Amino acid sequence: MQLTNKRILVTGGGVRIGRAIAGAFSRAGADVVIHYRTSSDAAEELAEQLRVAGGRADTVCGDLATEKGTASVMEQSLHHGPLDGLVNNAAVFNRTPLAQSDRGTFLREFGPNLLGPLELMRAVAAQPHLQKHPGAVVNLLDRRIAAHDAGAVPYHLSKIALAEATRLAAIEFAPRIRVNGVAPGAILPPPEIGDDPDYLTQHGGKAPLTHRCTPEDIASAVLYFFTSPAVTGQILFIDAGQHLLGNGV
Repeated sequence: MQLTNKRILVTGGGVRIGRAIAGAFSRAGADVVIHYRTSSDAAEELAEQLRVAGGRADTVCGDLATEKGTASVMEQSLHHGPLDGLVNNAAVFNRTPLAQSDRGTFLREFGPNLLGPLELMRAVAAQPHLQKHPGAVVNLLDRRIAAHDAGAVPYHLSKIALAEATRLAAIEFAPRIRVNGVAPGAILPPPEIGDDPDYLTQHGGKAPLTHRCTPEDIASAVLYFFTSPAVTGQILFIDAGQHLLGNGV
């Protein structure tokens, strides 16, 4: 897919990894739709920065944890035209073991991490526009899908399910839409930690490579999938090889 003038929705696109992805798409010539739930200032600031740099960017707001919120995000996104692609980046993470989880715990993470992305993929694929023009979807996963993190069971299961949904959607939506996944390792400290430069060194876990993975590494992987017409149903780990060690933390 050539990205010039293509409209791409990036969920959670105003902050952290999503911000890097949205910026990379804009620099590649795409029109970016930046979704946010609560980070309105960051999303609007980024959209204005991209416009000043000569790009085109819109913002949309909605809670992907609910069916109504997800439908609203799609309605807002399509207001200015059809979508050519989707990046399901937004997610919530809580460190909750199974013994401390109940039905509500699972629903709070499965909503935004799995059900919302599934509903967005279905809505993007249903566009008449993509009957004649190729589209692409990339789902942000987690390198934990190759390990076993017993300390974050609802989150872990939501990402494993999204990984399998990525492969199933790649089959169902072919040849019109390619669907792939990117599984990051330790990229940024948790939001509540801030920009502590030592946090990931102490808590990020071991990896075969010494390269410190960055949001820009993830953005490059996402753009690779969007611009590679022969690739679908793949999951690319961007984690300095950490998934090879099988450690769940």
